[in-house]
Amino acid sequence: MKSYRKELFFNTKMRREIINITDDVEGALLESGIREGLVLVNAMHITASVFINDNESGLHQDFERWLERLAPEKPYSQYEHNGFEDNADAHLKRTVMGREVVIAVTEGKLDFGPWEQVFYYELDGKRRKRVLIKIIGE
Repeated sequence: MKSYRKELFFNTKMRREIINITDDVEGALLESGIREGLVLVNAMHITASVFINDNESGLHQDFERWLERLAPEKPYSQYEHNGFEDNADAHLKRTVMGREVVIAVTEGKLDFGPWEQVFYYELDGKRRKRVLIKIIGE
């Protein structure tokens, strides 16, 4: 069995931003030479998420509104965590959206269902963050 590791780096201009990283994951798979196996795509920061869904801007706006209702950013004083950093809401939002995704690799391609794509969701941005892509297989 072979393995391949690659990191992606992000420094968003906004506090919260959804970035389609499907092409990056496909590129890493191609670089790996692995034709059958699994791809792990993992947000390496506690205030960021990786998820799979449809690349539809209305849906992305729905995520933003829904998460803001679940864990509003302000007032900062509503959270015990806030003190040094005012990002408790980002921690909670990440818990809902998830840390990572695993995708099957079949015949050298990401084995997606219809409309599925991979997204990085920055929840406390404006600083450098990273995503790990780990691919294992043959």
